[in-house]
Amino acid sequence: MITYLSAVCSSALSIIFIVFLIGAIGYLVGAISVKGISLGTAGVLLIALCYGVLIQYFPNFNIGEKQIVLWSDKIKANFSIVSNIGTALFVTAVGLIAGPKFFRTFNRSSIAYLVMGIVVIGLGALTAIICVKLDDNLSANMAAGLLTGGLTSTPGFSAAKEAVEGAAQDEISAGYGIAYLYGVLGVVLFVQIVPKILKIDIAKERESFVAAGSVTIPEPKGKLFKIEEFGFFPFFLAVAIGCLIGAIKIPIGGGSYFSLGNSGGTLIGGLIIGHFGKIGCLDCRLSKQTLNFMRELGLVLFLIGAGVPGGVNFVSNVKLSYFIYGAIMTTVPMIVGYVFARYVFKLSIFNNLGSITGGMTSTPALGTLIATAGTDEVSAAYAATYPLALVSIVLASKIIVMLF
Repeated sequence: MITYLSAVCSSALSIIFIVFLIGAIGYLVGAISVKGISLGTAGVLLIALCYGVLIQYFPNFNIGEKQIVLWSDKIKANFSIVSNIGTALFVTAVGLIAGPKFFRTFNRSSIAYLVMGIVVIGLGALTAIICVKLDDNLSANMAAGLLTGGLTSTPGFSAAKEAVEGAAQDEISAGYGIAYLYGVLGVVLFVQIVPKILKIDIAKERESFVAAGSVTIPEPKGKLFKIEEFGFFPFFLAVAIGCLIGAIKIPIGGGSYFSLGNSGGTLIGGLIIGHFGKIGCLDCRLSKQTLNFMRELGLVLFLIGAGVPGGVNFVSNVKLSYFIYGAIMTTVPMIVGYVFARYVFKLSIFNNLGSITGGMTSTPALGTLIATAGTDEVSAAYAATYPLALVSIVLASKIIVMLF
């Protein structure tokens, strides 16, 4: 009997069980709608964060001679793997969706998206610096952590940690964990609330948006050979190419290097494969159903993998003033960036919000925006804004810890 209970509990506490249970409960929570606003897939993040919080208060217990500890360094590492796989799936799918039109529609007006990437990150960095100057108790290391958490930027977080050593790295990690919760949920709610405040007719806006973005995609020439029906080959190939691109290190002075990382690299890989649609005689086109499935699966895995450790860090390091600073670093770039995109660049509501999600490097918010807009065409604005925003947050986080 004891052996049986031990086996059942071991199975129930396995990483696979936890991941899928969080996903199931998260979808239930995300389906709850209040006045037309819901968390959607981000409900998974909320449950993952709650699990990360509660797990620290669960007592250890024994079954026979076997002690089962609910939380361990091994499980933390597993969640990191889950997050990385999820990011690769989601971002690659976004690149493949946007790829066929991305380069064919890139023109002078597309410069607006590149500028938005710099503007949004610049606003966040400026806000962080002001907070440091106004509060003597807020260190530059903590501010850099709050900024990268508020903008949900893992590459920026890693870059900030690389620039310091020892206890300073712990400060950055703490700030990232504190700001991450609002950083995700704030943008997710923002892209839903803005259209409602402005009383946007979503159906009418979607119709004109899709028509404006219409472009003829040429059929690949020559006879093509499709390796398998689901499109896994081109998808996996795009991920592999993206990882190689993301691993390229570019010197930026002072012995430091910049790289796109897996998130930025897989986006580029997806854009390239999506644009050409073939490699030699191999057909690399994917069905919309496959891309939507991969995108949603990747988003869920990312939210679970990032949410659980985020919940642990939040409880361990939370301080009200730091939470407020992190919320400010998220909110200011969103609102000012939206106003800038609307009145300076005259972007449509969907392109505006798409550029905001890209500028904020917010994977969950793009998923929510796609659901809100009812079209995955908004991925193009995200894809155009994201790369330069990624470069900007990496540089900004390093500058803050090194100069302030």
